[in-house]
Amino acid sequence: MPAIPSGTPTCPTSNARPRLAAKLADMIPGAAKVAVGFTDPVTQWPHAYARAADAAGRPVRLSPVARRVVARWVVRAYPDADWTRPHILDLATGQLAVANHVPVRGR
Repeated sequence: MPAIPSGTPTCPTSNARPRLAAKLADMIPGAAKVAVGFTDPVTQWPHAYARAADAAGRPVRLSPVARRVVARWVVRAYPDADWTRPHILDLATGQLAVANHVPVRGR
């Protein structure tokens, strides 16, 4: 098997991000958007998290493992994003945008 030259992305195809969005839409039935970040408003320590919502903005349940896996996949697919701020991935288009409103972390 030929080796991939150094500096070449593992998945060099340009349609990897829309494919990820399509896979996540299949994996999370009813979800339209996924919020991803490292500062989960529920916890006091930073870690990758994801929250899914349907088209009306109602939460779609994710298991704790799915929350971590989805977050890691999105972060790996968009490494150039500023991950100090939470983002929203639109599962219909594959577009990632900075989240405008994020709940404040409680203590």
